[in-house]
Amino acid sequence: MNEVVLGMSGTTWALLGAAFAAIGGGIGSAIGITTISNTAAGIVTEDADKFGRVLPLAAMPGTQGIYGLITAILVLSFFGFLGDTVPTISADTGVKIFLGCLPVAAVCLFSAIYQGMTAVGAAGMVARRSEDAGKALIFPALVETYAVFALIATIIILSRIAALYPVG
Repeated sequence: MNEVVLGMSGTTWALLGAAFAAIGGGIGSAIGITTISNTAAGIVTEDADKFGRVLPLAAMPGTQGIYGLITAILVLSFFGFLGDTVPTISADTGVKIFLGCLPVAAVCLFSAIYQGMTAVGAAGMVARRSEDAGKALIFPALVETYAVFALIATIIILSRIAALYPVG
């Protein structure tokens, strides 16, 4: 059970998938939050009363980082990394785990960036008409939908892998 694929063991592939999910979501969230926060800061500089209206827009891209973290924790939990010993995972199963993490890794990286860009436009609505803050949230929330779909897909994939290929 110690076979390798492209020079890596199954355990390494599984951990790499978990890391990619956390890294992709984290990088995307950092970029997305930075993008909207620059605009939000300008709006608040002009009108401090709009802080509470633009804060949710600035926070929204952060959810993709959470989805990446959830995925990493699921890999660690489902496949025995939280115990006292390092699990032995076949190369075939490790690659499957890695591939199962890719929806979150890729979609959350890009959706957080684009959600931040969408939130900039929404913040412009709030700057001009603060009573439209609720409507403004809908536009970046539409981008969020695809990050949620990726998380659901990853959870289903990892759950099936854990059920079909138990590790020891």
